[in-house]
Parts: sequence; C-alpha cells; structure tokens
Amino acid sequence: MKDLQAATDRLFRDYLRHCQAPNEDTLFHFLNSLHSFSDKLGRHRKGGLHSSPSFIGLKALRNLFHHEAELLSKISVATDFVQPIVVELMRVCLVDRSLIERAASAEAKQAAKFKREPGDVAGAFNWYGQIVDIEPAIFNVAVDAYDAIQEIDISPWSEAFQRFEASYEYDEENGFEHRVTGRISCHAGSVSELLRKMHEAATEG
Repeated sequence: MKDLQAATDRLFRDYLRHCQAPNEDTLFHFLNSLHSFSDKLGRHRKGGLHSSPSFIGLKALRNLFHHEAELLSKISVATDFVQPIVVELMRVCLVDRSLIERAASAEAKQAAKFKREPGDVAGAFNWYGQIVDIEPAIFNVAVDAYDAIQEIDISPWSEAFQRFEASYEYDEENGFEHRVTGRISCHAGSVSELLRKMHEAATEG
C-alpha cells in the first residue's frame, strides 16, 4: 500500500502546483503522476482509473507528449479573464485540436494492437472549433482519483491531498457537484474565435 500512498500524494502535489501556477511543465508533471498513480492503483483496484473518461483522454495526451515533448510548447494556459468570457473554472488549458486528434489516433492504433476497444479520447475534452480546453478533464480526473482511493485502506498525508479533501468535503456538505462541465460562455462574439486568439497569442509569445 505504501507505493500507492506515495503515488497519491505525488499526484495531488502535482495537481496543486498546476492549480497554483499552471503551465506546460506543471501539466506534464501532473500527467506523468496520473499515469503512475493509475498503474499503482490497478494493483489494488481492478482497472485502475480506466473507468474515468477524463483519464482516458489525458492518458492518450500524456503518451503523445511523452514521445514528442516538443509539442508541449503548443499548450497555452490562461488564468486572467475579462468580459465577454465567462468560465466555470479559474483557468483554461488550451491545445490545438490536431494534438487531440493525434492522441486519439495513437490510442486507436494501440487498441487495435492489443485487440481491445479504443477509449473515447475526443469525448474527454471540451471542443471549441479548432481549440480544445482540457482543464475540465484535469479537474474531474482529480475527483475520480480521490473517489477511487476511498475504496482502499490508505492514508495520504500530504498538505496538497488534505486541501483537496477539505474542498471535496465542503462540496459534499453544501450539496455542490464534485465534477464540472467546464463550459465557457461568451456574452458577445464567438467563444471559439476568442479562444483561438488567446491560444495563438500564448504560443507565439
């Protein structure tokens, strides 16, 4: 159990870092921790996190970045928003749809190789024309990870895990949903066009 407990604390530390100062590096560290966590979870819980749609999408994206790390430069994270954009979360993590399509294609090839059904990579994320927001999946997979370890007798001790647990319990006590849709709305104009411009500005800078 110690290996899973350590992996859990590492996952939530990396999740907290991504929440506090999100960029391509914090994202990659989180995705790697998520991959390791699921592997270790699978030793104690059948299927690991593979019942999580968010995990399926993020795992495929992690595998793409693992083999082609230069693609991380194509990610843009935004935390400052002004009208007309309204966001459910305090940040967005934007990637070009071509990266999601490449990750989905690689997942399909891997599934065919091992004669299994491919995971729904595209369905894990929020699409806005040519731009995809993966931040809601990051948020929701942390909830999925937390729910998964409630079935197992471990006691993560990190401050990051305890902060997440306190937030989870607050939502529970107040009748709030643990997971988000993460949809973005716009009072005027096109959300897709605004996000495209944000993404281009960030990746060209």
